[in-house]
Amino acid sequence: MQAGSRVVLATARSSSWKSTRCALRLRSFATASGELKKTGLYDFHVENGAKMVPFAGYSMPLSYGSVGAVASHHYVRQTLGLFDVGHMVQSNFLGPGASAFLEWLTPSSLTSLSPYSSTLSVLLNEQGGIIDDTIITKHAEDAFYVVTNAGRREKDLSWFKEKLEEWNSSERAKTEGQVQHEVLEGWGLLALQGPKAASYLQNLTSFDLKELTFGKSAFVPIEGFNLHVARGGYTGEDGFEISIPPSQTAEVAKLLSKSPVQLTGLGARDSLRLEAGMCLYGEDLDETTTPVEAGLTWVIGKERRESGNFIGAEGVRKHLKEGPPRRRIGLIVDGAPARHGAKIIESGEKKQIGSVTSGIPSPSLGKNIAMGYVQNGFHKKGTEVEVEVRNKLRKAVVTPMPFIQPKYFRGL
Repeated sequence: MQAGSRVVLATARSSSWKSTRCALRLRSFATASGELKKTGLYDFHVENGAKMVPFAGYSMPLSYGSVGAVASHHYVRQTLGLFDVGHMVQSNFLGPGASAFLEWLTPSSLTSLSPYSSTLSVLLNEQGGIIDDTIITKHAEDAFYVVTNAGRREKDLSWFKEKLEEWNSSERAKTEGQVQHEVLEGWGLLALQGPKAASYLQNLTSFDLKELTFGKSAFVPIEGFNLHVARGGYTGEDGFEISIPPSQTAEVAKLLSKSPVQLTGLGARDSLRLEAGMCLYGEDLDETTTPVEAGLTWVIGKERRESGNFIGAEGVRKHLKEGPPRRRIGLIVDGAPARHGAKIIESGEKKQIGSVTSGIPSPSLGKNIAMGYVQNGFHKKGTEVEVEVRNKLRKAVVTPMPFIQPKYFRGL
């Protein structure tokens, strides 16, 4: 869920800054006025030699110094990297009706979620299309911490406001309780990712991080700071996402960026997330896509698939019952890498059966990988298709995702 960027990687050895910059321009979510926002770490990035680019309405680091995206990618896979994800929208939903309200907005089972546990979820429109993907963390029955995408900020906040007003004036609110929404404006969010993330962070805290398995969170003392730490990762590696009050963000970033940590930007984050099979909103997900089509049926609580009262339930249940018209797939592509919008063609035919939504040369695999959607029936593992790349048809095969083996910490 966390927003990466579709970046052109020239080869497994190097990357082209000019090509990368052009790719970011094509798909950056700049504000309508063109004025970019800054996270609380903008000056920190500049001081550390970051190449800043527009993304999701923010000026964000693409890379640092002379270290390219591919080198950063490998470093995170082998050691650990630190990412600024402070452009994401952090919110609290508070009140006795918080659980019921969020179960109305999403198809997830939140009532049964244990305290300080998280789940990936989706905000759905009335047709069952995905407004945004989100991480929901339950602190208590009346307190939830929610992270949504920066590129969907205005849409999400408007949707929350509209639905909160509807909820708080409804009959359900009289029995299940009112809800308040608090946006954590200016709060920092740092992601520490890689196989050495746990050992590095453990040296900074007395809290036993082995107690935090994947999807769990806690308030953790870190060198005098008391910070919300969630174990998880958009990269497929073990790692932590750390939420930080505005006044402490720069100081915590300095603390967490000491050797062997390497500051890492958007370029590496995109290739890491695609290898991990993670969706990027605006590329792989949108409001015309249901969670069933997107391969996210697992976020729909089992007990909610038949009787759950959530927005968009009719469209979701139709796809669950009849099968979706299309399905999200992974691809290994021969020859040149397929990019967003490339046509997927039935093998041996001229019929288009789908489109690529994300694609890169995989630094870890040394192969061209892609994500996309195809008509239902062409989605099975091993199905051979063709992809139109640079006006030529390239052979491709449907491949399970994630492309790499995730290394999430699920306990000893």
